[in-house]
Amino acid sequence: MNLPQFRRIPNHIGIIPDGNRRWAEEKGLARESGYQFGIEPGLQLYHLCLALGVKELTFYGFTQDNTKRPARQKEAFKKACVESVKKLAGYDASLRVIGDVNSPSFPPELVPYTKRVTFGQGLIKINFLVNYGWQWDLKYGLSQKGKSPGQGRGLQKFIASSDVSRVDLIIRWGGRRRLSGFLPVQSIYSDFYIIDDYWPDFKPQHFFDALRWYETQDITLGG
Repeated sequence: MNLPQFRRIPNHIGIIPDGNRRWAEEKGLARESGYQFGIEPGLQLYHLCLALGVKELTFYGFTQDNTKRPARQKEAFKKACVESVKKLAGYDASLRVIGDVNSPSFPPELVPYTKRVTFGQGLIKINFLVNYGWQWDLKYGLSQKGKSPGQGRGLQKFIASSDVSRVDLIIRWGGRRRLSGFLPVQSIYSDFYIIDDYWPDFKPQHFFDALRWYETQDITLGG
């Protein structure tokens, strides 16, 4: 594929891959079957980001709130996350899964990835949020004996996602216009782009359109 040229590429892109259930329903399939069709788009996006020089990529797998869904859906999105992470582990990446590992909803297969692991040359930093909750993330530091967010370099040093950098651009598929608790500390100055198509209908042009839009934004970080 001949890639477009961009004047400015975000260092860190967050991905909210929504619309899997709605996509399945429109195809006449069981709602839970949509998650399996969301795996390949994530791999395509990885390759595009790598080729364009994106330094960090965060995928929203599933949240603690998502675990309230029916058992079949819960098992389906857990399975899709496990498969996605294991596939990404076969590529060049510095990979870490971030989520509440002490919960029964956390897939045990992903425990080895909860500490950052480098595969190949580690050409891109990838964060995968699995059984993630924004309250869990923020409260993490308070649960560590002898630590307080008031010490050292401030709050970010003590949250569970402490090694995740500030997100420059968040892209959400599926048409919803909300962050759904995505990395509240790192997303505080993120630009936010919405794609109405569902995640399983991913096209590279969706991504290119988001990057072209990002080029037009005045990035001041409040200054």
